[in-house]
Amino acid sequence: MRASVTFALAASLAAFAGSRADKKDKDAGSKYVDSGSFGVFVKGQRVASETFHIQQQNSNSLIQSELKEGNGGSPAVQKSDLEITSTGELLRYDWSQAAGGSLSVSPNNDFLIEKITTPASTKPAEQPFLMPSTSSILDNNFFIHREVLAWRFLAADCKQDSDGLKCQKDPGEFGVLVPQDRTSIHVRLELVGKEKVTIRGTERELLRLNLTGESFTWALWLDDRDQFKLMRVAIPADNTEVVRD
Repeated sequence: MRASVTFALAASLAAFAGSRADKKDKDAGSKYVDSGSFGVFVKGQRVASETFHIQQQNSNSLIQSELKEGNGGSPAVQKSDLEITSTGELLRYDWSQAAGGSLSVSPNNDFLIEKITTPASTKPAEQPFLMPSTSSILDNNFFIHREVLAWRFLAADCKQDSDGLKCQKDPGEFGVLVPQDRTSIHVRLELVGKEKVTIRGTERELLRLNLTGESFTWALWLDDRDQFKLMRVAIPADNTEVVRD
């Protein structure tokens, strides 16, 4: 884990995108840096939708997401709230589902403490992880967390110059917590370069990153012309594709 690397969400956008967010709320100290939705497709069929927004609130950033699984009827709903400081340190993470059950993660000295409440119990169980507060959250099903991690990599290991984006040769390595799995892992992000990708029938040139772990390989495509927003994710092993609506 690159614990010494700092990550400022607004700074990364300013450095790479060179523009300010379009939407601001009534509080002058708060602004949205990204919002929208992802469609999750398995073998070409839409199976879930994730609605999200990332809001900068003074020196902190709030990443909120809602995932709805299924089509029609009463979809299964999951919600997550991730709050980090301007230096990328975790303040809190909360997850819940409509069917019951919730969890939270908060830092405590050199540990991250996860508290899990099941539908059958009102008293939360605790599980400590020996991880710094600068560790990233990559929870299941919330693809916006991958965008935040990609921004962190770009801010730490890349720079924009007149010839384009330049990154260090070695992949960026990050220690992350996967709260729903109650496990910690190491992941790697590596810049591949520009690729032409077809999204909803339109060919676009996007920036590709590879996200890898011990047992998975994902491809991420970001729009370097629009604040490095995550546009597409491919998970070949699961026949899964995630596309921004």
